[in-house]
Amino acid sequence: MARRLKKPVIYSLYGLSFCMLLGGLFMLELNNNKLNSDKKDYEYVSKTGINDDNIPVVNTDTTIIKPYTDENIEVVQNYYDYKANEDEQKKSIIYYENTYMPSNGVSYGKDEAFSVVAILDGKVTSVKEDNTVGNIITIEHENGIISVYQSITDIKVKEGSEVKQGDVIATSSTSNISADLKNHLYFELSIKNQTVNPEDYYGKSINDIGA
Repeated sequence: MARRLKKPVIYSLYGLSFCMLLGGLFMLELNNNKLNSDKKDYEYVSKTGINDDNIPVVNTDTTIIKPYTDENIEVVQNYYDYKANEDEQKKSIIYYENTYMPSNGVSYGKDEAFSVVAILDGKVTSVKEDNTVGNIITIEHENGIISVYQSITDIKVKEGSEVKQGDVIATSSTSNISADLKNHLYFELSIKNQTVNPEDYYGKSINDIGA
């Protein structure tokens, strides 16, 4: 004859089974939450830490370079500075056909012809032939910066050309207005329609000057 369990024992078994069921459900939910958490962390890292192409990693700030690369170039005539002393001003005066004119740029010279390069990326807005000052190239850059190259030959660009910083655009030459300087490049720099001394701006960031 089968032995019947007493009611207190049956109730205890029911209670134990119920607790075990709750425990199992709790552990299952805990594991699911952990998996979801790991997945979210992975997605977060992969999207924002690795594949975001909009985050700059290199400083692209551009600085003005000199209009030549030859290390043996010298200044043969300075920019005329109204604040300079009298002796310095005399060295910056251009004399041509009984007329005295202040030099609005800097003349760079060397015995042999040298390559002339663009000081910044830009667009060539003018290419002219001139028997007095020598051929002329004008380039417009960002931030209201304009560069002018005179007393040049072997011009390699034309009006409308896009140039990159450091591109060779011409070769130094001579001019009738400054024949005594012999082979040279006459270079002007304008910022916001104001002619400035180029020597004060080499190495400066275009983000710190101009418009």
